[in-house]
Amino acid sequence: MALVGKKAPSFSAKAVINGDEIVDNFTLDQYLGKKYVIFFFYPKDFTFVCPTELWAFQEHLADFEARNTAVVACSTDTEQSHWGWLQLSKEQGGIKGITYPIVADTNKTISYNFGVLNGDFYYDENDMLVASSELVAYRGLFLIDLNGVVQHELINNMPLGRNVKEALRMVDALQFFEQKGEVCPANWEKGKDGLKADHQGIAEYLAKH
Repeated sequence: MALVGKKAPSFSAKAVINGDEIVDNFTLDQYLGKKYVIFFFYPKDFTFVCPTELWAFQEHLADFEARNTAVVACSTDTEQSHWGWLQLSKEQGGIKGITYPIVADTNKTISYNFGVLNGDFYYDENDMLVASSELVAYRGLFLIDLNGVVQHELINNMPLGRNVKEALRMVDALQFFEQKGEVCPANWEKGKDGLKADHQGIAEYLAKH
């Protein structure tokens, strides 16, 4: 089930913040009414596509912050695994220098509630969880507004890395709509025209483009 238009699932979990500090009760609720959030999942620490994505978000972190948007990552690894990966340099395949929070979804409930948990699992007749394969998160990404509502979601399979500039574009599009009251047509980018959501608006837009 898509989460777009719904409240983002609430959680409290351990996380690594500022690159080296482990906290016990990290929650997205701290941003309610204060910041937009890009909340993204990745499959595993110490892998190959994942560090390229984490570094790409770090390289654009100032762009997100300029848009009053927090970036938060999450995988099903432990907080100790996150911390260990954060101690390795980029040259060693690590992510030392990543400063945004990385949440530890060790019990898999965050990934499950956001609809990105990959793997074969079920509950048996004793109501026990049974998994017949590894349980890790797909590359899910969620844009959450100031009210805690999911406005955009994207879920990629494991081999398919995401485009961080597209995540920025979606933040721009949401904020443009909120500020201008106009919708964003195909391939819209910051600085381009929006359009009024009526027949006259679309006619005027198509006439100019």
